[in-house]
Amino acid sequence: MAQIISAFRRTPFANPTVHIQPEGNTTLVTLPTYFQAAWPAQGFQPGEVDTADPAQMLGHTVRIRPLAASYTYTFGDGTGLGPTSSPGGTYPDGDVTHTYDRAGTYPTQIAVTYGGEFSLDGGPWIRIPATATVTGPTQPLQVKTAHNRLYNN
Repeated sequence: MAQIISAFRRTPFANPTVHIQPEGNTTLVTLPTYFQAAWPAQGFQPGEVDTADPAQMLGHTVRIRPLAASYTYTFGDGTGLGPTSSPGGTYPDGDVTHTYDRAGTYPTQIAVTYGGEFSLDGGPWIRIPATATVTGPTQPLQVKTAHNRLYNN
């Protein structure tokens, strides 16, 4: 099992980014802002399968399937959410939202704690008793103030 855990920790996991709505990384004060985990093409994201080097596994074929154990969101204003099992979502059904009280630029970020499963020589998937946490890059979010005006036509 020590070799399997070592192979799991060597897995090139996908580095998550934050997808934010409204689009364009700009939102308004008091407007609910939606957050969602997004995955780049590089690395192994939850559910994708990596195969460990057989030379390091005593000639056996070991497949590793990362799973998202939890997500931790940083909203950049001193608050956050998590760990949670939710990858978030988009408007109107997303369940990871945050409302900003003041205008400014906030450094948002997401961290994913990966768990995983392995399969030895094509056998059944077995849970790996280890986790690995990957923190994505900081993404700035611009929060602006809008002013309403009434016009008489």
